[in-house]
Amino acid sequence: MLDRLQKASLIIEFINRLDEKDSWCGETHIQKATYFLQELTGVPLDFEFILYKHGPFSFDLRDELTAMRADGLIKNEIKLPPYGPRLLPTDLGNKIHDHFPKTTKKYSYEIEFVSEYLGDKSVVELERMGTALYAILKDMGNDKSERAEEIHKLKPHVSTEEALLALNKVEGMIKELEKIKST
Repeated sequence: MLDRLQKASLIIEFINRLDEKDSWCGETHIQKATYFLQELTGVPLDFEFILYKHGPFSFDLRDELTAMRADGLIKNEIKLPPYGPRLLPTDLGNKIHDHFPKTTKKYSYEIEFVSEYLGDKSVVELERMGTALYAILKDMGNDKSERAEEIHKLKPHVSTEEALLALNKVEGMIKELEKIKST
């Protein structure tokens, strides 16, 4: 079980890696990517996720990000419209991060794997992919086409074709992760 500062250190590491992969690093990006980090790769962050308006969402993670901002570990950075604020580590956050090199090293592969796959994705892509992973993990439907239909029912603004594309991307991630873990 990770303590709060270890979790904060991992979140800061994750934000830094996502930023390196051209992620906007807004809260929605971090929400969706953290869902993959926890549920797909097994990093024990212990956030509870539900399927919400725009895909998997954790109120626990939202509260943790708010607490990290209040503690001065991360900050909002306002960039050009039309985007909202990005979350970036502060100097204090980076110092806390540096106190947990064993923790960040232990999960560095998982953080890099998810960052590589999701870092450059838009919020719309992350919503679709996050919902696709949710459908896979909840074993919705007997095959891919049924899962795509279930996603469309849950999210009518996501077409069946878009759901199939998202399912294919997520299944590709799963296969790559399984392949790497088996070597």
